[in-house]
Amino acid sequence: MSSSVSSVLVLNASYEPLRVVSIKRAVILLLQSKAELVEAAEQRLRAQGTSMECPLVIRLVRYVAIPRSRRLPCSRRGVLIRDRETCQYCGAQPGRAKLTLDHVVPKARGGQTTWDNVVAACSDCNHAKRDRTPEEAHMTLRAKPRQPQMIAFALIGELDRHEVWRKYAYNI
Repeated sequence: MSSSVSSVLVLNASYEPLRVVSIKRAVILLLQSKAELVEAAEQRLRAQGTSMECPLVIRLVRYVAIPRSRRLPCSRRGVLIRDRETCQYCGAQPGRAKLTLDHVVPKARGGQTTWDNVVAACSDCNHAKRDRTPEEAHMTLRAKPRQPQMIAFALIGELDRHEVWRKYAYNI
């Protein structure tokens, strides 16, 4: 029986997303006891004389150290991806072309263009905030801006491919 599931999300032992692998690779990791099943599809995988749940998400049994020293350059594209093309003040999603970047601490006050100081904002919110801090403008950020993790950031588009995978993107 052919399965509609073609790829599986692999989580580190700490539950952070690591990569997406083929279903064949995921089954091998499960059979070798290198991973455990976290989420399964409704259908089952069948082979002669056996059957098993079809994995959607697996978790490695042993933690894999991820180098954290590499820094991603802060860019418009990167900020919009990190913020999921959503205004960080009002929650609007007007589309990539209609979003601007806002410096939380304005450049005029020494604010830098860094992951911790730049957010996606719709034109209305960016105009309303002007050269003030969010507190001065009585505006609240939906999330504190921060540099995304290298591996998780690379998986953002992948995690949106499957409904079940989206909940593992919470910390990106």
